[in-house]
Amino acid sequence: MSDETALLVADVFEAAGALRRLGEHTAQSQGLTQARWQVLSVASEEALTVPQAARRLGVSRQNVQRVANDLVALGHAAYEPNPDHRGSPLLTLTLSGREALARVTARASALHRELFAALADEEISAARDFLRRLLAELDRHEGVSGRR
Repeated sequence: MSDETALLVADVFEAAGALRRLGEHTAQSQGLTQARWQVLSVASEEALTVPQAARRLGVSRQNVQRVANDLVALGHAAYEPNPDHRGSPLLTLTLSGREALARVTARASALHRELFAALADEEISAARDFLRRLLAELDRHEGVSGRR
């Protein structure tokens, strides 16, 4: 591994940490945690079981179950019967949950516009292309292609 490769890996970890901190701060500003925001987001596309949501987020089922239960207790989500699996209900967003998700997403969009204003669109596009290729190589190396 070249020095540049090692430095790139360190930079990616540093950027990921900084973006996670920004995400947590953004979520907190809207009365959420980043974990709740992520579960609201993944369940906003379609009703999912907790295991399905966990697979999409790449985290443990137990973690998503805890967060989903918190969202239900807050009135942001509800469990509905699953016609395909009686023992695994579907997690859906309530109106309150959709409103909370819209607020935090709008705040994040404003922050992202501010954060990336100094970077050219071409640089952002090139970085995304590189990261997608890197992720594909990581998937290939781990033998889990199609996971993303």
